[in-house]
Amino acid sequence: MIQNELKAWEGELIRLRRDFHVHPELAFEEHRTSAIVAEKLKSWGYAVTILAGTGVVGSLTRGQGKRIGLRADMDALPIHETTGAAHASATPGKMHACGHDGHTAMLLGAARYMAETSQFNGTLNVIFQPAEENIGGAKVMIEQGLFEKFPCDAVFALHNLPGLAAGHIAVKPGSVMAACDVGSVTIRGRGGHGAAPQFTNDCVVAAASIVQSLQTLVSRNVSPVDPAVVTVGSFHAGTAATIIPDTAQLEVGIRTCSREARDLMDKRFHELIHAQAASFNCTAEIFYDKSYPATINARAETQFVADTARALNWPLVEFDAPLMFSEDFAFMLEAVPGSYFFLGMGDGPFLHDPAYDFNDTQLTAGSSFFVHLAERYLNPASPRQ
Repeated sequence: MIQNELKAWEGELIRLRRDFHVHPELAFEEHRTSAIVAEKLKSWGYAVTILAGTGVVGSLTRGQGKRIGLRADMDALPIHETTGAAHASATPGKMHACGHDGHTAMLLGAARYMAETSQFNGTLNVIFQPAEENIGGAKVMIEQGLFEKFPCDAVFALHNLPGLAAGHIAVKPGSVMAACDVGSVTIRGRGGHGAAPQFTNDCVVAAASIVQSLQTLVSRNVSPVDPAVVTVGSFHAGTAATIIPDTAQLEVGIRTCSREARDLMDKRFHELIHAQAASFNCTAEIFYDKSYPATINARAETQFVADTARALNWPLVEFDAPLMFSEDFAFMLEAVPGSYFFLGMGDGPFLHDPAYDFNDTQLTAGSSFFVHLAERYLNPASPRQ
């Protein structure tokens, strides 16, 4: 059994994961992590290429056959850790609160195993990506030629998931995670004295009306069976209780799970805000950033992940609705067919919680599942157990 063989390396994988945890690096700052990954891949015989500054791609070919990509993200978050663990972050204000340290260690374990056993026919591309959190390192790697330099017939990634029973695999074909867009809105009116509102165009009242109306983008525009969320996360205006200001600013998050809903929300967002602002004799300036698209899994590749779990008798969960979080692996799935799936971590603090820590008991499980995917994909006639 592959997982049993990987158990011999469990201590090393734990030490590696915890070393990454002690030394978290934010988006495009993953220089130390990247250097460790590159050095290890080279020592195992991979051809190593750096993309997007701190991204690492290791490529290994055995014979002639299909080409698979396996991806892990490496960046940490600007969060102050409260775990109290012996391996807690040594950098105040930065921590691995999303488990990317575990993802990196798991893929390194799989990469080493694949190189040492060479039980495949084709090309394995292991992709260690920077800047998943909010900046879009996947997009930068693609723009710098990721899939031109390292063609893949399919690409796969996993994310750890607290709350899902440890060792369970969870899949969903189609939309598995939401697109995330951000609208920055400036409402301009005419300020004045709070005792004489008739001489003003009150941008605060206009902005408040816009906040209320934005909720109808979902309830009265998007189909009830197509999930979408609008969140006004920031509202700033004025400096004193007795002064009507001349500007108000909103920051709005928009999450959708289909391309159609995403385009519709973009259109209606602009129309609604301009119309609401005009009804109060105000104007609106809008900057609309389409940051991450929806993460849309290819059906065949997602079925392949599910079939692999079933063949191994691993517990399998099939989600019937997408998660409303966002993930820049979506850019890779727009370029290459593939699937984004989850590995259960068991009970504990959720992702982005300052008390979160990766469940080290699942390191060899994640590594072995990556190996199974790669070997089964590249050796479809004789997959190993």
